[in-house]
Amino acid sequence: MDLFEYQARDLFEAHGVPVLPAEVVTDPADAAAAAERIGAASGGVVVVKAQVKTGGRGKAGGVKLAKSPQQATEAAQQILGMDIKGHTVGTVMIAQGAKIAEEYYFSLLLDRSNRTLLAMCSKEGGMDIEQLAEERPDALARVPVDPLVGIDQATAERIVAEAGFTADQDQIAEVLTTLWGVYRDEDATLVEVNPLVKTEDGQILALDAKVTLDDNARFRHPGHESLVDTAATDPLEARAQDKGLNYVKLDGNVGIIGNGAGLVMSTLDVVAYAGQDLGEVDGQLARPANFLDIGGGASAQVMADGLDVILTDEQVSSVFVNVFGGITACDAVANGIVQALQILGDEASKPLVVRLDGNNVEEGRRILQEAGHPLVTLVDTMDGAARKAAELAVNAPAS
Repeated sequence: MDLFEYQARDLFEAHGVPVLPAEVVTDPADAAAAAERIGAASGGVVVVKAQVKTGGRGKAGGVKLAKSPQQATEAAQQILGMDIKGHTVGTVMIAQGAKIAEEYYFSLLLDRSNRTLLAMCSKEGGMDIEQLAEERPDALARVPVDPLVGIDQATAERIVAEAGFTADQDQIAEVLTTLWGVYRDEDATLVEVNPLVKTEDGQILALDAKVTLDDNARFRHPGHESLVDTAATDPLEARAQDKGLNYVKLDGNVGIIGNGAGLVMSTLDVVAYAGQDLGEVDGQLARPANFLDIGGGASAQVMADGLDVILTDEQVSSVFVNVFGGITACDAVANGIVQALQILGDEASKPLVVRLDGNNVEEGRRILQEAGHPLVTLVDTMDGAARKAAELAVNAPAS
């Protein structure tokens, strides 16, 4: 889960990372009062910053300096409602201004390829770090971080030294160890500060904050629920999450249910290929409508929950249930499908194409055949089932 800057800033402050005061507003009418409070210690100077989960805010005009409450109001009026790379600005953060002497860069992230953490640090912050890494790679220190050790004093000193800092080393190292605390204690996969600055009076401050939290660790952090951007969350994804399902909404018309992420990804591909082979029918092209992995267990309730979410999607015209029996045998899956359709009753109104293979497949197919549900079509092969689901989707009557 990516956080808005103001949310990340608040986490920084809670962990003792040095930040400047800030407030958020959603109405330009509130900007002047906020700027008056925030700017009291900086000669009235504040920065009005668009709160969107994307980069390039400055270049898009989403970050403006204001030297009076009136200017803050004008800046908020200009920024609120702005479109930045497809993100509409609904909130601005008004932050205290700072007299900047130097700008630095720091990030700590999950390095999946090397199965460790990676700290990156540069004396040249405030710019596009990807551009710096490409054009002047020597200016960006890359230091592997042992997840079991983290950024202790020794590691922080190494990062600072490799980044080429010759002054304020102890102060910068202290900030880096504090940022490690944010990463560790909040179960983050990314903590980034660009810029980390030195002010004219010698303070080291985080003037920006970017944090990505690991959704897999959300059960350990009840407080993270308040950080979810419910306005931007797809209602179907929220519904699936409430049911404990691993679901991602896509823009298609063939609902997908599978057991195992790899199988589901393959199912998305074969449905997409089948749709391309069929081509458009009355302006409709068969495409996957979702990713839904029900995992190793396919109980009646799990299957019912999955079907309930998918059938609620108005874009779905057919459903492809693709299951390979392993730990959970095909007969258990088949019973789950039959019972799920009984649970859903009239709510199940769209055709289901089911492909079973693997452990106890013959018994699973027999159970579905004997059930004889009018919505269920059994197909033996994955490609054949994908094509059938695609045909049903493009030939479905208009609703």
